[in-house]
Amino acid sequence: MKVVILAGGLGTRISEESHLKPKPMIEIGEEPILWHIMKHYSKYGFNEFIICLGYKSFVVKDYFANYYLHTSDVTFDLGTNDTEYLSSTTENWKVTLAETGLNTMTGGRIKRVQHYIGNETFMLTYGDGVSDVNLHKLLKFHKDHGKIGTITAVSAGQRFGVLGLGEGDVVTQFREKKDDDSSTINGGFMVMEPDIFNYLEGDKTVFENAPLETLASEGQLMAYRHNGFWHCMDTQRDKKHLEELWQTGHAPWKTWR
Repeated sequence: MKVVILAGGLGTRISEESHLKPKPMIEIGEEPILWHIMKHYSKYGFNEFIICLGYKSFVVKDYFANYYLHTSDVTFDLGTNDTEYLSSTTENWKVTLAETGLNTMTGGRIKRVQHYIGNETFMLTYGDGVSDVNLHKLLKFHKDHGKIGTITAVSAGQRFGVLGLGEGDVVTQFREKKDDDSSTINGGFMVMEPDIFNYLEGDKTVFENAPLETLASEGQLMAYRHNGFWHCMDTQRDKKHLEELWQTGHAPWKTWR
């Protein structure tokens, strides 16, 4: 099953670093947060990725183009200009890097990679959030309910779009937050059926607005409740917190130990 990762935004709230690189390439423990997300999916056997690029896409392409070199012992014979790779700890990943436009909205980015996904169920998440969510249980939940979409519901304060949850964890409403809202939000780590493409009109489609709102109103969106760890890297303060967890050896999202 393919995993689509949205990694093309400007990352304006963490501009201290995103002026140099896309937010998914900001490092936690010397590796981009994008790598951490992919390692988690790979732990559960999901090794085929489609990464939706936009802002400073060349940084992501350079990273993967040189990944094998950077993770290998290598001998350079300068006399013959030969290169010998001696050993490597590289990943068993197939990575498609898709140019989805600098100013394309989230829904538009997903629509642009439809031809890479095909008529298949696929995973979908954001390139700035890490979690220890059990992806096998998430996928089973999705298959069992038979709806078009599943989002992972997490608790994270008053910062993001809000979910209204009904009986059986059906999402009855998806909307932007208000001051008096509860803290249950969409944490990414979604599963979508290919029918979702019928709800995406073009580059200006914001996935979190009309598509998810419509799915919710039609009873086609379900929430998988995750009570474990989830955290996004939205600000420099978030980055510092995640870095501290990593350096102390208590990073809950490091499921690939």
